Amino acid sequence: MSHSVKKLFLDDAYQTACSATVVEVNDRGGIILDQSVFYGTSGGQPGDTGSLILSDGSTIQIATTVCGSDKDELILVPASTDKLPQSGDTIAVQMDWDRRYKLMRMHTALHLMCASISFPVTGGQIGETESRLDFNMPENPDRDALTVHLNALVEEDHPVTDRWIEDSALEAQPDLIRTMSVKPPMGTGKVRLVSIGADDAVDLQPCGGTHVRSTAEIGKLEIYKVENKGKQNRRVRVRLLED
Repeated sequence: MSHSVKKLFLDDAYQTACSATVVEVNDRGGIILDQSVFYGTSGGQPGDTGSLILSDGSTIQIATTVCGSDKDELILVPASTDKLPQSGDTIAVQMDWDRRYKLMRMHTALHLMCASISFPVTGGQIGETESRLDFNMPENPDRDALTVHLNALVEEDHPVTDRWIEDSALEAQPDLIRTMSVKPPMGTGKVRLVSIGADDAVDLQPCGGTHVRSTAEIGKLEIYKVENKGKQNRRVRVRLLED
């Protein structure tokens, strides 16, 4: 049986802690809460880590967070199953903010890269300091020119916002979908769009991930490698140059 979890990060990606009630502990020790600040692995973004503080003051370290069979379900995976909470327990949730913030900066940087290369995205992976996107494109992009362009977008301090539209509205605007390998988070009747720039001037695309509020928060970037992964596939790697 799956449980819908209130995803607090969709309303505020900067919220690092909350209180929650344990809904279930599954047969593998996975912990499901009624609400959570933890993001579950999806769309190339890793799941969050952190800790749960029980009523007796003891702590459970969370190694990662994953999505259940139902995408609305989030499962917190403990580093050890030696001690687990019970259904109905009220606990304090604390996310590893330093790690999450780096992932937010990198995820937003990949949106800038996606907006700057006018070819479909075939894959990607987000890391804390290094990330990549794969593009269905015949020629390698100019690495130095792309680095300059991305850093200009960062320095211009564009706002990053989100809004929701109906599934049918996205279906009527298929050009908003840039990725060939990852489907937009549809199925609940509405889709979250992430916008960069005033009036969507820099980018607009469906995304369920976490992002910074402004491109200036990303910091200085570098396109450090472009790889040929096939006749029509180029892998572009980017890294943060500032902590």
